[in-house]
Amino acid sequence: MVGFEINDVPFNVDGWGPPESATTASILNHSVNVPFAPFSRSDKLGRIADWTRSNYNQNRSNNRNNNPADLAFDFTTDDSFGGGLNADEDSTFRLVDGKPPPRPKFGPKWRFQNNRNQLPQRRDEEVEAKKREAEKQRARRDRLYNANRSGGNNPRREAAVFKSSVDIQPEWNMLDQIPFSTFTKLSYTVPEPEDLITCGSLEFYDKSYDRTTPKNERRLERFKNRNFFKVTTTDDPIIRRLANEDKATVFATDSILSTLMCAPRSVYSWDIVIQRVGNKLFFDKRDGSQLDLLSVNETSQEPLPEAKDDINSAHSLSVEAAYINQNFSQQVLHRDGKKVSFEELNPFATEGEEVASVGYRYRRWKLDNDVSLVARCEVQSVLEVNNQKSYLTVNALNEFDPKYSGVDWRRKLDTQRGAVLATELKNNANKLAKWTAQAILASADMMKLGYVTRVHPRDHFNHVILAVVGYKPKEFAGQINLNTSNMWGIVKAIVDLCMKLNEGKAFA
Repeated sequence: MVGFEINDVPFNVDGWGPPESATTASILNHSVNVPFAPFSRSDKLGRIADWTRSNYNQNRSNNRNNNPADLAFDFTTDDSFGGGLNADEDSTFRLVDGKPPPRPKFGPKWRFQNNRNQLPQRRDEEVEAKKREAEKQRARRDRLYNANRSGGNNPRREAAVFKSSVDIQPEWNMLDQIPFSTFTKLSYTVPEPEDLITCGSLEFYDKSYDRTTPKNERRLERFKNRNFFKVTTTDDPIIRRLANEDKATVFATDSILSTLMCAPRSVYSWDIVIQRVGNKLFFDKRDGSQLDLLSVNETSQEPLPEAKDDINSAHSLSVEAAYINQNFSQQVLHRDGKKVSFEELNPFATEGEEVASVGYRYRRWKLDNDVSLVARCEVQSVLEVNNQKSYLTVNALNEFDPKYSGVDWRRKLDTQRGAVLATELKNNANKLAKWTAQAILASADMMKLGYVTRVHPRDHFNHVILAVVGYKPKEFAGQINLNTSNMWGIVKAIVDLCMKLNEGKAFA
C-alpha cells in the first residue's frame, strides 16, 4: 500500500499563514498561485471555498451588504482558476425551459392580482372602510324606523308597507290616537285574580316529547276530527251569564288582552272591536280576524314575499303556523282516555262531539274600586308533579326556510339551542310575548314550546317535531323583557279611555 507523506509545515511565530522567511525547500512540493486571504479570528468561517458563485451573482450582490467571510474565499474571479473562462461560459448559457413557474394554490388573493404593488394592509383598510359605511347606513335605517314607530305626525313604517286590517269607512270618526311609544311608559299593579268558573277537560302531557332531538325527530300528526274553538267575547255563553250577574265591568279573552298588552311589539296590522253597553265594556274580535292566526317573522328585518299565493308569504305562513300550533298541542298528550275535568263541560261543544284538550278559566282582576275585569283564559294540558297538578300551555314555533332566519334548526338545536331561541326572539318577538302573557294570565305553571320545521323547505303540508322545551312563564317573561306591570298599565289606560266614550261600538 502506497503511503501518504505529509511535508513539513513551517510554523509562523508572528501570526497566521506561511512565514515570510520560508525556505524554498519548505514550499517545494506546495501548489503554486494558491490565493490566500487573511482574516480575523473573530470572523465566522461559513465555507472553505465556494465554487458555485458566478459573476452574475457577484454583480447582484454589489448593492447589498456582503459578508466578508464569503468574499474572503471567493475564487471565481481569480484567473489562475479559470475565472475568465467560467464568465464566458456563463454569458453564452441560455435557459431551455421557458415555462413559467407554477402558481401556488393557496395564499392571499391579492398576490395574484394585476396590481401587485398594492399591499394587503391597504386592501384591509378598504374592507374596514366599507364595513364602517355599512354600519352607518344600518344605524340610519334603525333611527328612521324608531322615529316612525314613536308616533307623532309621522306614519309608522309598517303602515306604509302593510294594509289596514279593516276597511276604514269615510263616515267613521277618529275618537283618539295613541302613539305606541306612550305605552312603554305605563305601569299598573293589579292584585292576584280569582277563578269564577272553570270549564272543559285536559289530557295529560307526554313527557317523552321532552327527549325529542333532531336526530330522532317525530312526524307531526293531523287531528282533523278534533274541533278547536275561537269564540269571541260576546258569543261566549259563560261571559254573557257573568255579565248578567254583574260579576265585572270589563270582559275580554286572553288572546285579545295579550294583543293589547304586547301592542308596542307588533308590526302587522290588527284591530279589536270595543262595545260599550251601559257601564260595561266588551272587547271583541271580528270573524276571520288576524287574531285567530299566528304571525311568522313579524319583527324580522328580512322581508317576506308579497305575493299572497306564495307559500312563504305572511298570510300563508300565518295559516300554516296556526295549523301547526293546533296539531302540536294535541300530539304531545297522552291519548289514553285519562283526563282531568273541570267544574263544567266545554261551553262550545255539542254532545258527542270530539273536542281538543283545553281548559277554560274565567278569571276576575280588580282594576280599581269601581272597575273589575273578567277574561277567559286557556290551558292545553296538565302534568302531575309530586302528586300535584300543574297546568301547561302548549305552543309551537315553526321554521319554514333556514335562509330567512340564517339558523338551521336541524344543525343548531342540539349544540346551540340558545342561539336558536335568540333568533326567534328577534324575528317573532310579538308572538312569543303574547304566548307568555297568555300563560301568565292563565297562571300556568309551565309553558311548553315546540320547534317544528318543514320536511322540505318547499313542502308546507308535512312537518316534523325537532325539540320541545319547557319554561316557567314569569322567568321567561324576564328573559324577553316583558314587564307585567307595563302589560296591565296598557290595559288600564285603554279601559279608562273607553269608559269616557258614549255607548256604542268602536274599533281599536
